[in-house]
Amino acid sequence: MENTTIRAGLGSIRRQAPQAEPVKVRYCLYARKSSESEERQVLSIDSQIKEMLQLAEREGLEVVAMKRESHSAKENGQRPVFNEIMEELRTGKYNGLLTWAPDRIARNAGDLARVVDLMDAGVLQEIRTFSQSFRNNPNEKFLLTILGGQAKLENDNRGINVKRGLRTRVEMGLWPGVAPLGYLNQKHMDKKCQVVLDTERAPIIRQMFEKMAYEKWSGRKIYHWLRFDLNFKTPGNHNIAVGSIYRTLQNPFYYGVFEYPRKSGNWYEGKHDPIIDKELFDKVQEQLKRDNIQRQSHEFAFTKLMVCGLCDSMISAQEKYKQLKDGTVSKYIYYGCGRSKDRHCKSEYLREEELIEQLIKLLDQLDFNRLGMQQKFEEELKRFNKFQRGVLGYANPKAAHEEVDPKTYARYTLKEGTNEEKRELMGCFKSKLKITKGVVTIE
Repeated sequence: MENTTIRAGLGSIRRQAPQAEPVKVRYCLYARKSSESEERQVLSIDSQIKEMLQLAEREGLEVVAMKRESHSAKENGQRPVFNEIMEELRTGKYNGLLTWAPDRIARNAGDLARVVDLMDAGVLQEIRTFSQSFRNNPNEKFLLTILGGQAKLENDNRGINVKRGLRTRVEMGLWPGVAPLGYLNQKHMDKKCQVVLDTERAPIIRQMFEKMAYEKWSGRKIYHWLRFDLNFKTPGNHNIAVGSIYRTLQNPFYYGVFEYPRKSGNWYEGKHDPIIDKELFDKVQEQLKRDNIQRQSHEFAFTKLMVCGLCDSMISAQEKYKQLKDGTVSKYIYYGCGRSKDRHCKSEYLREEELIEQLIKLLDQLDFNRLGMQQKFEEELKRFNKFQRGVLGYANPKAAHEEVDPKTYARYTLKEGTNEEKRELMGCFKSKLKITKGVVTIE
């Protein structure tokens, strides 16, 4: 009887014992993409962020920070943004990671071990990916380690196999990639590494070299000659860009040799038929050097972020120069249909200034990703406060606690921001934008 009473009392104590509340997970969204060849099929950073924010909204996850990085994860400790995340996890700023896939976090043993150590220490409660989650328990940490090790093994094996195959090809004098303009890749399976002359375009490539060497033409003049006089198209049916013209004129492949890998100092005699001789090539290099032609690639603010309202092709951009009466030259940027889906699309072009004005008028109708906007504002504010403290000698601590109105910040960025800042801002728009006959609309 006494034992029964004791057991009943213990049972009552167990029932009354307070249950430990689960730790609330606050996530940092981490998006990464490397420019290396093995990651060409991975979603872009903006696409990763969009997909994961939709997942967070759908499942009620609290995302308190968002980090993006363009860096390879092959080597340990080489990613500054990732290192920053590791430190902020230790300080308790957040205790979860939200990312597209496990290999976005680590493709090397060192970084993977750092992540698992943080889970062992209890500061990292969960890693959430698009298709699965890894919590702080032995089985799921073990699975995370296996997937990380698999990503490293794939990297190592791919690198060894690809390098061995490419080295064998170039030692045979065979070009290992897509044929340069003026050549075509051989389609026969037994000769797939060879390139042959493009009988339609090779004579024009030679004329490009001759006009630069003997007639002292500039790259811009060659561009207009190709596009408007000859209607010259690449094998993909595109106009050749000015930058591509300069790269062509500097490519020694056209007189029979090539360097591989690039800037390695390893030169090979190609088995392909040269289009020009070395003497002509050297004259072109002298002309380029003497004229000191400056070239730069342009990243336009709004390309690939909107679509054509008539054919759904991505919006592209082009620069135009106009000589004014006072002798100065004015530059204009026009946006229009890229005609990737309909080469005969009748969409009109829209000047960048007009595009920005239309976007500002549409801000009240746009759906924003408020977290992304707030983060960009805080980064801008951090730079401003640092400037105040370091240069002007004072700070504005009150401003650091003020929450920005997304529309106010968007108006400022569209008018005053850099092209990169404008592109990042557009990535925070949830609404889909179209340009139809020069008018910006929301789908």
